[in-house]
Amino acid sequence: MATAKRKSKTAAKGAATPGLDEVLTYYREMLLIRRFEEKAGQMYGMGLIGGFCHLYIGQEAVVVGMQNAIGPDDKVITSYRDHGHMLARGMEPKGVMAELTGRGSGYSKGKGGSMHMFSVEKNFFGGHGIVGAPVPIGTGIAFALRYRDEPLVCLTYFGEGAANQGQVYESFNMASLWRLPVVYVIENNQYAMGTKIDRAKAGTEIYRRGEAFGIPGFAADGMDVLAVKAAGDRAVAHCRAGEGPILVEMKTYRYRGHSMSDPAKYRSRDEVQRVRQQRDPIDHLRRRLIENEGVPEARFKEIDREIKAIIAEAAEFAQNSPEPDPAELYTDVLVDA
Repeated sequence: MATAKRKSKTAAKGAATPGLDEVLTYYREMLLIRRFEEKAGQMYGMGLIGGFCHLYIGQEAVVVGMQNAIGPDDKVITSYRDHGHMLARGMEPKGVMAELTGRGSGYSKGKGGSMHMFSVEKNFFGGHGIVGAPVPIGTGIAFALRYRDEPLVCLTYFGEGAANQGQVYESFNMASLWRLPVVYVIENNQYAMGTKIDRAKAGTEIYRRGEAFGIPGFAADGMDVLAVKAAGDRAVAHCRAGEGPILVEMKTYRYRGHSMSDPAKYRSRDEVQRVRQQRDPIDHLRRRLIENEGVPEARFKEIDREIKAIIAEAAEFAQNSPEPDPAELYTDVLVDA
């Protein structure tokens, strides 16, 4: 129910300054992702979620701001840290949580798990477990848009760790050569698994990685949803104008380890706590709305109660849903096209 409202509010607003109601929607969307991921982490600890699980806690502003810069027909593809992208895209929390727990009512019928969910209806093309894989696939989606002369764009997310992959630059070359409508969104959360960015990158201004191919780029504060929205508007307008691909580096931060199996001993608790206190995207927006817009604290408590109820319902739905029939092993293997 909440997801349907999220989808219609900002479908084609372009670069218009968001009003108070719209900004409150951003807050709600970020909080939904935060509470969902907290619950997913809890359920993983209880053994209800198996396999790999990469949480998005701390990075919520990136996907919410970018999502609100595109329309429902535009395409989205991302990597394995994907639950937040699904929720922002309008996929139902119940279906996402059911997939995490391997249930037949999940978005991939319980066969994809955390890293491999799709929704043709929402134009969401995954969730991909191979590092760097969204870049060539997203470039291919943009090629299809150009080939069909469809006035749409493809948001293609990848992390700063994936920015060292060779397939990324092969894709940049083709995207620039054919002036494809693809926005490459680099989610720079500072750590590629356990390696800090300045230990693995010869040059940490990743938005400049497309310059050799004639692809412009710029950086934005990925911890500020309004800055992300403005950056998204700028990048999407560039593509819609037929100017070809563009890179946007979102400087963000993840609070948890790379995955649920990562104790994150490569950084101090003080570092994480400092980012939480000074730059948390949800707290930052709440303070701004209270101080600048006069939104009462009670409004945020009400939103939190509503979100917690949605997440509790999703968790209960997932745990009570049946597992896939064994015959599902043989479905969705080949497609007659």
